[in-house]
Amino acid sequence: MHDEHAEALYAHALRLVHGDRQRAEDLVQETLLRAWRHPGAMDPSRGSVRAWLFTTARNLAIDAWRRSAVRVGEVVTDQLPEPPQSVDEADRAVEAWMVAEALSRLSPAHREVLVECFYQGRSVGEAASRLGIPPGTVKSRMHYALRSLRLVLAEMGVTR
Repeated sequence: MHDEHAEALYAHALRLVHGDRQRAEDLVQETLLRAWRHPGAMDPSRGSVRAWLFTTARNLAIDAWRRSAVRVGEVVTDQLPEPPQSVDEADRAVEAWMVAEALSRLSPAHREVLVECFYQGRSVGEAASRLGIPPGTVKSRMHYALRSLRLVLAEMGVTR
């Protein structure tokens, strides 16, 4: 690009992006990249070089605005594209029964740490305090309780 167009192109880009210098610089850079990819456009015999540069910058600014408008619409909306599927109450009841049955097959020590941590939502420290055992014991029991629960559920025919 000739230096004669540089200042004017930057000023034009700055107006297009409402004074945002970073975006104006990006716009000028992309315009120059387009000019480099299409050297014929820079031939004065084909028309005004400045007009081509300004038009290209304007088109790029419009494209960027359209892309950001689409993204904003996607981010702002809190509507799901389709309504969520309702869970069949019968399936939920069967799952609850199977989990209760599997828990009943565990040892009382394993069952109580699972209930404290998963169903009551307590931390390891809180469960340890409530059960009167060290936190390390809660962690160990939790590990073996989950392993046992997986085995029991597998015996019951439940798969992931």
